[in-house]
Amino acid sequence: MIITGGPGSGKTQLVHEFLTTLNSTGARILTGTASWAERDQPLSLVGQLLRNAEAEYAISHHAAPAVNSSAKNRLSRNPGPQAPSEPSEDVTAEALQHLVHDERPLVIAVDDAHAMDAASVRTLVHLLRRSRSRRVLVVCATSGHFGEIRSAAHTELLRQPHRRVRLAPLSEASVGELLAAQAGRALPGSVRSAYHRATAGSPLLVHALLDDSTGFGPEIGPPVAGTAYRQAVLSLLRRGGAGHARVARALAALGSLAEAVPLGELAGTTPVGTQEAVDILNSAGLLDGHAFRHPTAAAAVLEDMDDAARTGLHGRIADTLYRSGAPAEEVARHLSAAALVPARWGAGILRTAAEQALAADEVELCTDYLGLVLRDCADERERHALSVALARAQWRTNPAAAGPHLEPLREAALDGGLSMRDTATVLRYMLWQGDTELAAQAVATLVHAQSPSDAQIIAEVEFVRQWFYGVALAGKGAPAAGRDPRGRHVRADGGGLAARVAALIGGEATDESAAAVAQALQGHRLDHLNLELVAMSLLAIAHADRPAVAADACDALLECAGQRRATTWQALLGAIRAEIALLQGDVAAAAQGALAALGILRAQSWGVLIGLPLSTAISALTAMGSCEEAEELLKHDVPEPMFRTVFGIQYLRARGHHYLATDRPFAALGDFETCGRLLREGNPSLQKGIPWRSDLALANLRIGKARTAREWAEEQLRLPGGHSSRARAMALRLLAATCKPHRRASLLRESIDLLKTCGDRYALAQAYADLSAAHYELGEYARARLVARQAAREAEACHIESPVDAHLLEDPARPETTGSEGGPAILSDAECRVAGLAALGYTNREISNRLHVTVSTVEQHLTRVYRKLNVASRSELPSKMLEHRIPKLSDRWAGTHSSAG
Repeated sequence: MIITGGPGSGKTQLVHEFLTTLNSTGARILTGTASWAERDQPLSLVGQLLRNAEAEYAISHHAAPAVNSSAKNRLSRNPGPQAPSEPSEDVTAEALQHLVHDERPLVIAVDDAHAMDAASVRTLVHLLRRSRSRRVLVVCATSGHFGEIRSAAHTELLRQPHRRVRLAPLSEASVGELLAAQAGRALPGSVRSAYHRATAGSPLLVHALLDDSTGFGPEIGPPVAGTAYRQAVLSLLRRGGAGHARVARALAALGSLAEAVPLGELAGTTPVGTQEAVDILNSAGLLDGHAFRHPTAAAAVLEDMDDAARTGLHGRIADTLYRSGAPAEEVARHLSAAALVPARWGAGILRTAAEQALAADEVELCTDYLGLVLRDCADERERHALSVALARAQWRTNPAAAGPHLEPLREAALDGGLSMRDTATVLRYMLWQGDTELAAQAVATLVHAQSPSDAQIIAEVEFVRQWFYGVALAGKGAPAAGRDPRGRHVRADGGGLAARVAALIGGEATDESAAAVAQALQGHRLDHLNLELVAMSLLAIAHADRPAVAADACDALLECAGQRRATTWQALLGAIRAEIALLQGDVAAAAQGALAALGILRAQSWGVLIGLPLSTAISALTAMGSCEEAEELLKHDVPEPMFRTVFGIQYLRARGHHYLATDRPFAALGDFETCGRLLREGNPSLQKGIPWRSDLALANLRIGKARTAREWAEEQLRLPGGHSSRARAMALRLLAATCKPHRRASLLRESIDLLKTCGDRYALAQAYADLSAAHYELGEYARARLVARQAAREAEACHIESPVDAHLLEDPARPETTGSEGGPAILSDAECRVAGLAALGYTNREISNRLHVTVSTVEQHLTRVYRKLNVASRSELPSKMLEHRIPKLSDRWAGTHSSAG
């Protein structure tokens, strides 16, 4: 009987089950497994059968088997290839024949019979011929190609009377039944199909996938290929000959190119042997044509090779592909796997493939290829170019990794040893790390570029240095143009992005100029050389009172960065998007976005730009009242050079406002004064975009210096055209804080109009709250309540607590004009102002100074207030005012009111 089927089809299990049914018959059963490794050892299989017979007899009879001593002595030795075959075959035939003469039926089962040595086949044929009248059964389990073995012995075996049983692979329906039996329920057709596709119905592979897939729970889902599957794949591979394994390894390494190259040449097999191996691997469920059905199978085959064999195979494949004209990326994949750079053509192929990989956003592949070329490159200038290209690729995902490649190139950049494009990359690295002064000196030495394109490249570097990084002046020896706030001339050829940004920030911001920048961004490629320019463009639009336009453009770029897996872009654009949200007053989104951006890159990769997300997060958290979280962010280490850039300025401003919110006004004043000093020493045109004078006005108000605060606010308002509506609105609001109620209300209304234009809802809520307080001081209670409700609505929109007293948001118990008890009208305007300050804890003299009345007048007002509210002392005022719905004078004005204005 010959049982055929592909490897892993269940032949061995079928034979085992069959032999189990014979246990009750008393038959003598001899079993053996042929092996490709022993195929050249004569009688290796028959020797195995007879040794098993000896063991079986000894176990059942506790004595030596009935095999003559001569045969036993000869079989105890393992004859080598040079041993005389005829005597051994005679002896083994005699020994087997002796077993046949026993009264018991004889069953010989041979697994993997296609691997039997020729001498063993001849011996079995001899046995069958001489035992036709005896009860002898030979069962051969073999792969489907058993009949194709071209040897006289195998042909003769097949001529003996026999029956064939073929085991076909499981159908998809049968796989589904097997899965359902394991799961206890029917599974979706998609799961059944996935298992069948991965295994071609091989029972061994199906069970291996089931073992892996149910390793973490009984539920059966899509197939998971793990350890059991890998072991099953390798066991199938090892059942074949060495030629089969070589073909499988070549196919695993070739991947999709398996049919495009001479497979036999790579595997070292004949065309017939190659096709036989492919057929066997297909019947085993490993291949579908020339491709592995599951990538884990290919990986397991390659990992089973030793390193030298695997790299040698990849090297041969690369050479074959190159000679056949295969695409560079295919050749490079195998060169990389072999860690090989062939002398004549390897470097060119790898560089071409690196460019293609980077264009396809495969940064890791790109850096692998460039690193391999750099390893074997001896030319210094070429090494410099390779280092910059490698750094440019790594910058997309990890700027810190690019540093070691660029740091040694500073001198070459200054000496003209690099192309202008590569020089620009090194300079941008210097700026990213905060070395703005050295970068300015380098730009100054390159002012006389040799070509218009080079001149434009270096002009854009200087433009970004002054307007994106800002602050630091050009070093000594730089030409005067280095101090020109517009920097070196950025040509407007073709309406490029840099030229449009220059027009937006250098003149009066208009809808047209902002739209022109946004339009240029739409077609801008995500490329490292343009990263800072794109970032600067978005910030320029946002600070030009068009945050919604900037938000839309930034969202589109963020989506693109995510699709291209450009981590550095995602981090920086995420930080800018958070800054835009802050300008819109959406402090919750700003905090969330800034913290998310900080988590994308490590601190080392941020360089000085870490000040951008940090300052946004600190400002937003402070505005939300989450001062403890903001305090934690202030504990982060920041690079010292950051304070020589605009990002350091923004960080100091954020910290200063946090100090104000946590009642540390003098610390805040120190930070704001530092901001002003740094800006005055740096790019003066940046001052109009950063309202540090308003910050100083606010700090001075908090420490009681209303006149100084007014001077700073007025100076902010006197700046030439081009500063944002938001900055002007902030200055007007602070100026209002130093004025009498009538003038204050007028300034606040102007501030509110500007804030509506620029879209800052957080600042708008604060301004409405200030205006409500002003109306209340004027005795305009109904108007104060109306404006307070507007403040509350804006505060709710940006997810912060209402900045107005809750009782201003309630309807009064009765009209204010009745003058009856229980409402604000029981006190006069002057009494309300005095009572409000007294309730806040101010002494009579302090109230006198703030309201510019005599102490005696204050005492008279308080006497009437005590009588009307029925209070005995100052300490009862807060509760009584709450009881009568008389809002206390807000703290926002307590320390700021002045006679000025």
